[in-house]
Parts: sequence; C-alpha cells; structure tokens
Amino acid sequence: MDPVTHGLVGATFTQSFADKKSFRAATLTGFTSALLADADIFISSSTDPLLNLEIHRQFTHSLLFIPVGALIATCLVWWFTRKYLTFKETFLFSFAGYATAGFMDYLTSYGVHLLWPFSGDRYALDIISVFDPVFTIGVLVFITLAYIKRQNLYSGIALAWILLYLLFGYSQQQKAYRAIDQVIHNQGYATKQTVVKPTIANQLLWSARYISADTVYSYGVRLIPFSEPQIYKGQTAPLLDWQSEYSDLKGTTLYRDIRRFSDLSNGYLISHPDHKNVIGDARYSMLPTILSPLWGISADTSRPNKHVSFDTYRDARSEVRKAYIDMLMGRISDH
Repeated sequence: MDPVTHGLVGATFTQSFADKKSFRAATLTGFTSALLADADIFISSSTDPLLNLEIHRQFTHSLLFIPVGALIATCLVWWFTRKYLTFKETFLFSFAGYATAGFMDYLTSYGVHLLWPFSGDRYALDIISVFDPVFTIGVLVFITLAYIKRQNLYSGIALAWILLYLLFGYSQQQKAYRAIDQVIHNQGYATKQTVVKPTIANQLLWSARYISADTVYSYGVRLIPFSEPQIYKGQTAPLLDWQSEYSDLKGTTLYRDIRRFSDLSNGYLISHPDHKNVIGDARYSMLPTILSPLWGISADTSRPNKHVSFDTYRDARSEVRKAYIDMLMGRISDH
C-alpha cells in the first residue's frame, strides 16, 4: 500500500483510543510508526537486484517484528511527543500504528511474510489495490476532522469506512472469482491456479489470471453493483518451463536467480513478448487483458555466474490509458 495511506490508517487506529490531551501526539505517533515498516525498501544490493524484492515486506512486516518496530518508532518520535505522552504510552501507540502496516499490505497483492522467520510463504488477500484514492480520501477526511476537533467519534467513522470498504473489496473479489470460474467451467479447462485482484486505483475493474495446461490466460472483469459481470477476454501465453529450458545451467547464479524470481512470482513466469531474453511476472500488466509483464529479469546465458538484472516495462501510452478507461467505464463490449 502507498505510504500516505499506511500513515493515515496507522493514525486512525491510534486516534481511536487517545484522549483529548494526547490526541494529536497519538496521531503523529500512529502515522509515523505505520510508515516505518516500509523502510525496508532502502535495503538493496548493487550486485543482486532481487535482494530488495525478497526483503521488501519480509521481516519488517512480520508479526514477530511488531514490538521491535514499535520500539524503534517510539525512539524516533518520543522527543516530539514527550510533553503529552509517557514513553510507555508512546510505545503503545507506536505498537498499534506499526501493526497496521503488515496487515494493510496483506490485504493488497504481492504478499507479506507475516510468519517470518518460521515460514517463507507470502500471504496476500488481493482485495484492494496498492493505491486506491477513494479509500485514501475517505480515511483522510475523517481523521482530519478527528485531528481538528480531537474527537474519537470521527476516528470511529474512519474505522467504519475502512472496514466497509475492505468488505466491499472482498465481496467484489468473490464475484470476480465466480465469474472467472464460470468461464473456466464453460471452456472445460482444468486449472492449476487462479489469481484475481483489483486493477490500480479502483474496485470495479479486476484482473484475472489462471494457468491451464501450461498456458497462462488473462481476463478483465468489470463489476458494477447489482449488475451482471462484464468479461473481457484477454491474451494467452505459454507458461515458461524454466527448469527445463535452463537445465544445463543448474548450480549457476543465473539458475538460482530464476528460481528466486519464480518464487516471487508464484510460478507465473512467461517470456516477455516485447523484450528478448526477459522473463516476466505474468500477474502484473498495464491492462488486465494483456500479458506484457510490468517487470522482469534478463536471463543472459552468456554470463551464468552473474546475477540477473531487474527492470520495469511500463507502457503508459495514450492508447493504453484509453483502453484502460474504456474497460473501466464499460465502453468495450464483453466477449
């Protein structure tokens, strides 16, 4: 989730149990502590680009690390809050704010290592986009009123808004899954795995990917409340059998990096259609109906003992933006 929304949600939770005297200090503490978990983006390696992808949303977002993160946040903000909060109170507010960070990222896509170090699995609910302005503005309005008036009532309304919006996202996701399951049933396919998640900045247009017979299928699903789902049929691409294709490179840095990227991509690897020797994550693209990955790694077989490079491939041309808006607004007939 984007940093601003992280901070606002953290501030909402701390406001909800603060008194008038400590209200604004609690708001600052919750906002700051919720941002701290994403400091892991600064952990990187100049020689190993995948390190940052593996570390981001890892130990700093785990349940076990919450008290540690809260203590660090307390040490950072107590100089500014000590006139209004004791060190213990600052820690409790920091704990509440920091705890929201991993939880909110868990609700988005890509995944969070909630059970690190006991499990290396990433957990993701995929019910809200990493950036959703409707959600963020709603939270911002109510916690601003709470901050000005120093009243928990508005914080409570903000919490209710958060809960209702997330429930709406979950409901939308389940509708999208049912729509895609019907498509799969009609085609008579046997699927290995399916992922459905909202497209950027909204809850109406959803992206669906599924794997069947070593092929990745893409669909867009437009969901308007009280209306039938609108299905946009997308592209297909062969799933990359990287273990066979690069079998002669077993034991090399390149092979290990491809395996790492496969784990990060939950197995949704395809060859990028527009970039030679680039292996991409098929789950993410500019449009829900295309299989042109937003990011990928370059597999240079001439340098098997060097780490792969990692690049992004965003295509924000006017035609792409128009196609996205047309799907979002239902201007394209379904297939």
